[in-house]
Amino acid sequence: MPGDGVAVAAIPAQAHPGAQDASAADPWGRYDPWAAAAAAAPLQHAGPAVVSEKQKRRRARRVLIGAALTLALVSGVIGGAVGVYLERNGGVGTVELPQAGKEASGRDPGSVAGIAAQALPSVVTLHVSGSGEAGTGTGFVLDGRGHILTNNHVVEPAGDNGDITVTFNSGDTAEATVVGRDSGYDLAVVKVKGVSGLTPLPLGNSDNVRVGDPVVAIGAPFDLAGTVTSGIISARERPITAGGEKGDGSDVSYVDALQTDAPINPGNSGGPLLDARARVVGINSAIRSADGAATPDGGQSGSIGLGFAIPINQGKRVAEELINTGKAVHPVIGITLDMDYSGDGARVAAKGGDGGPPVSTGGPGARAGIKAGDVITEVDGRRVHSGEELIVKTRAHRPGDRLELTLERDGEERTVTLTLGSSGGG
Repeated sequence: MPGDGVAVAAIPAQAHPGAQDASAADPWGRYDPWAAAAAAAPLQHAGPAVVSEKQKRRRARRVLIGAALTLALVSGVIGGAVGVYLERNGGVGTVELPQAGKEASGRDPGSVAGIAAQALPSVVTLHVSGSGEAGTGTGFVLDGRGHILTNNHVVEPAGDNGDITVTFNSGDTAEATVVGRDSGYDLAVVKVKGVSGLTPLPLGNSDNVRVGDPVVAIGAPFDLAGTVTSGIISARERPITAGGEKGDGSDVSYVDALQTDAPINPGNSGGPLLDARARVVGINSAIRSADGAATPDGGQSGSIGLGFAIPINQGKRVAEELINTGKAVHPVIGITLDMDYSGDGARVAAKGGDGGPPVSTGGPGARAGIKAGDVITEVDGRRVHSGEELIVKTRAHRPGDRLELTLERDGEERTVTLTLGSSGGG
């Protein structure tokens, strides 16, 4: 500029894309670097990214797999919870179990149920008391007049003035009185009055019974009336003695018994043993107890599968005699036995009872030639091993029956035949 001697050059403004003229914006000519940056790269909102089709498919697969895994996990949790609930609660809603429909009540007459249905209305339970004793037993109806057959040891506690109450299968009860009884056969007949519509049990034939035949026993074991058990005939003609002291004919019962494995227990005494046609073939009377004794009620021991019944053929004869005369007759040989003899067979005693002869004068044995000291070894070809067995085999017959006896005398064997006599029972 003239006057200063210094030349001043004009500085042109710098150019910047998109920038306004600084001199125009700022009259002072100042430079703002932030404004320049903003003008060069202004801020913008982010827009949608550009994605390829391949990326889209990958993303879709990942979404589907994740959804499937989530669904499987949720289903497993729900299924487990439902399973636990069903296990603990047995299902959802009301429980109804499968069951057979109603069937006809009838049974084959030859089945155990059919036999029981026919026989039960004719079987009774006896409650006996007197003289400080009491007991329970069984009996069965013989006829429409009120006669009932049972064991002597069942009614024995009543004595002469005791009470006997008969309970029928229907639950009705009646008082009974003794018509007759016999300890040697262990049988008794009682009679009820004022009872109508009685149905007698049909009687079979014990001679027809064979080992292995099915049988049914009915009784009141331990006072459980109307109890039905079943089994088979396990032996025939089994000689047993029961009650009293051996050798005392008034106390001991001698039975050529039917043996059965049908369960019989205390209280079954006097009840019927029935065949497959519901006919009586025996009167249940004794069991073999665990200690080896054959007793009328076996004490308090239970059944071990050895029960004994009086054959009905013998029971029928004795029952008829008790009803008709009040007592039974016993078939006799007319000899006194040595009950202490320990050898095989039945030996005739050296001396008779009450001071009489061992072989009754004029009796069946005397007429057959039997003598004191003879040992009887067989009856009708069947071995006997003791005096008790000879009595049993004899009482299985009727007075008037013929017997063939094999005996030994002085080391020699001989056979004699005799006709049985009779004596009053006890």
